[in-house]
Formats: sequence, C-alpha cells, structure tokens
Amino acid sequence: MSAPQEILLAEPRGFCAGVDRAIEIVERAIQKFGAPIYVRHEIVHNTYVVNDLKAKGAMFIEELSDVPPGATLVFSAHGVSRAVQQEAEQRGFSIFDATCPLVTKVHVEVAKLAKEGYEFIMIGHKGHPEVEGTMGQLDHGIHLVEDVADVARVQPSQTDKLAVVTQTTLSVDDAAEITAAVRARFPSVREPKQQDICYATQNRQDAVKVLSPQVDVLVVVGSPTSSNSNRLRELAARLGTAAYMVDSADELRTEWFDGAVRVGLTAGASAPEILVQQVIDRIKALGAVSVRTMSGIEETIKFPLPKGLKIDAATGLEITQRTPETGPGAH
Repeated sequence: MSAPQEILLAEPRGFCAGVDRAIEIVERAIQKFGAPIYVRHEIVHNTYVVNDLKAKGAMFIEELSDVPPGATLVFSAHGVSRAVQQEAEQRGFSIFDATCPLVTKVHVEVAKLAKEGYEFIMIGHKGHPEVEGTMGQLDHGIHLVEDVADVARVQPSQTDKLAVVTQTTLSVDDAAEITAAVRARFPSVREPKQQDICYATQNRQDAVKVLSPQVDVLVVVGSPTSSNSNRLRELAARLGTAAYMVDSADELRTEWFDGAVRVGLTAGASAPEILVQQVIDRIKALGAVSVRTMSGIEETIKFPLPKGLKIDAATGLEITQRTPETGPGAH
C-alpha cells in the first residue's frame, strides 16, 4: 500500500461572497440584538457553519409559526418565495434578508418579465430551497425542468413570451445542455443577459476541470445538502477521477488513497477553510509530505450588508453613513 505524496489544492475553493455575507448577517444580528436570532432554513448548506451559529445563538426553523412574535428573523442565502416573505411581514418580525444578491438578481428578472407577460422555464433541482424561492416569486407560469427529458414534456400555456432561468448552483455543463434542449424546442425563448449560474459555482467547477486530470483521487469538502459541492464531485467523476465528498475530516477513508500519489482537494462555496485544513492534516498523517495550491482566479467580489447591520469595528456603533466602496469587488 503506497501513501499519497502530494496534496494539490484547487483555487478558488470554499466560501463565496454570498456565503460570507449570509454568515456575517447572522453573526451581526446576534451581536446587535442578542440571542436567539431565528433563521429560516439552514443559512447555508454546511453542517459545521450551522452548528457554529447555533452555538452562538442562532435558531434554525422551517416554519414561521415556530418564531415568536416580534423576534428577529433572517432569510437564508437561498432566498424565499413571496408567500414566505409576506407571511413574515404579517407576523411582524424584524427581518434581515441574507438571500445571495445573485439569487435576488434572478428574482428581480422573473418579476420584471412576468409583468411583461412572460412564462418561465426554470432549470433546477426539485425541492431545493433556492428553486422553491425563485418559483415562488410567481403564482403561476413557471415550469421546472430537471433534465433534457423534462424539456420534451413541459407544456407552457403559450410560447410567444417564454424565458429561461436557472438555479445559481448547477453544473455549468448540465445547464448548458438543458438550455440547448429548451432552445431547440422553443427557438424564440429569451435567455438571461448574463447566465444565472453564479461566478463562484463556475469558478470552482473550472478549477476542478483543471485539477482532476492531474490527480489520482479528488476530495470535495462539502455537506450532502450542498448543491454546488455535489456538482464538484460529479464533475470530477465524469472526468474519470475517483472523487469523494466529505462533511468533515472524520469521513475520510484510508482505502480511498491506496496507490494514490497525488490527492486533489477542493471545497464547495458553503464549506469553511478550517474544514479543508483538517482534511489536509488527516491526509498528511497518511504520509503526504507536500501541499501545493494551483494557480487560479482570485475572487475579489464583496456584497454589502443590509441596512441596520453595519457596525463600526472600532466603536461597536452602527454605521449609518456608508462610505463609498472602492476596489475591484465594489458594486
């Protein structure tokens, strides 16, 4: 049995701007208003992050009826339907919306085109909270397709005004294939000006495409519920590399590394770097001597926090006047 010699780290990997922002919203709400802060659905799909926030005073719920009147409520990064939003407002909660701005962009597009009489085909995974949130922007006229076979079956009530939108965390290649099938069946379909799949999902998949052929086995750090983490593992497997996904270093199996000289390692957009470091330590304990980070895209995007949560680090007081943002990630 030979032990792994080298660990090759994907770049970029791990937290994206939307996840950073969502976690910070919960932490600042706890800091400002005190525990408990209620969060509808897991803030991001990662076990470690959720448990860490629970320990700090977050309570994760699915039903708004579980939240006491007057409480502070945070919507998860995946976004919510209009019905959930309206119910939360009616119940009088103090609401902070941690929906990723790139998901909000899809919601805004759907609302705008629906006013112009469009129906929608949504490419995504049934039951995923992001899909439920986007489809829940409308009462009708939005049809979910999960694969090419679904495209052949979908029956919009009209085809003159038809637009396609996608979940932001899909496989880039799968989404392209399904979009092509939609286009073939509905040639006049309107596509988003910029693709809906988010920059972080795209970048992490691109990095795995470069990394996979260079390694004997690939480990993806991510929770089973994380759509973008699952897609990374599937992508590597499709490229012919043995690939495994772990929620923590405890789930690593020594037999995965039998005969593997070089191990690739990446993490989904909701997986914290501390978990990556723990996996590195475990693989080093099996014999790996060197860790090398691939060259890759450096992500500089940052999303602003909602009003009411900006706190000056020096004084601990809320900032009411925002300073203009500068630098490549400012927008």
